[in-house]
Amino acid sequence: MTAVATPERASEAVDLTDRGRNRVTAKALTRVVAAVTADALGVKASRVGVGLSDDKGLLVLTVTTPIRVASLTRVHAAPGVVERSGGTIVDRAARAQETIRERVSALTGSQIARVTVKLSAADIQEEERVR
Repeated sequence: MTAVATPERASEAVDLTDRGRNRVTAKALTRVVAAVTADALGVKASRVGVGLSDDKGLLVLTVTTPIRVASLTRVHAAPGVVERSGGTIVDRAARAQETIRERVSALTGSQIARVTVKLSAADIQEEERVR
């Protein structure tokens, strides 16, 4: 067990707020952004493309990703399926944008200027039958 030295006088107190810096590499940041995006839109992280850039010291994220959607047959048969699946594609992309901004910032400590979500494809979720 190690003991922590405590100063006996206030003049001996050490400022613990400035301990140094942590650096997150671009590769690590790219993987975090891809994982967060994949989770937000229900796709595989390997299918998410990530672009990183700088805007006056703030991070700019551009993600290119497919999005999972219900099949048109399923939507036609049960119109409420769109709301149950999280809303329209535009609504889901907008929510994903905010989720990506908040979660990436929380996980990496990065200050994010903006997040651009580019939808590249629709992964059609086929109807599953209950047995």
